[in-house]
Amino acid sequence: MARRIDYSARYTHPAEKVYSALTNRDYWEARMVELRKFSDNHVESFDVGDDGIDLVFHHIIPRHTLPDIAQTVMKKDMVITRKEHYSVFGDEVTGTYSASIPAGPGSLSGTMALFGTDTGSTLRTSSEAKVFIPFVGGKLEQLMLVNLVDLFRTEAQVTADWLAEQ
Repeated sequence: MARRIDYSARYTHPAEKVYSALTNRDYWEARMVELRKFSDNHVESFDVGDDGIDLVFHHIIPRHTLPDIAQTVMKKDMVITRKEHYSVFGDEVTGTYSASIPAGPGSLSGTMALFGTDTGSTLRTSSEAKVFIPFVGGKLEQLMLVNLVDLFRTEAQVTADWLAEQ
């Protein structure tokens, strides 16, 4: 059974300015610098084209830092490959993401929507975690989503700081 969660990052800047940050390689590098405080992270590929923004980045989490329940499944460091796509800028920017772990026992994916609000803009992310292991799957799904919200909060703060400096 899959578990779902929504997270909304609210910004005081208009959607156009947030989108502009998403098109800037330096912005993504700033995100990676912040995330490296927790684990090794790097941008693998980044492309801004006629159909929007595409990027791939890696989160590498040392096995010994994983919760005990995750260590029973993961026998090596966890390498998470995250792929994101954002549409071209418009009234609402839509996107998708997926996160995969080689030989991982599940999946993580979601959709994103960036839109203007009366006070700035919101980037809403809807995520779904699935783990295909009997008995512990639900616990691992919940653990993934809780950690994902923490990650999204950190990324939202980096974005807010980046926008404030521009």
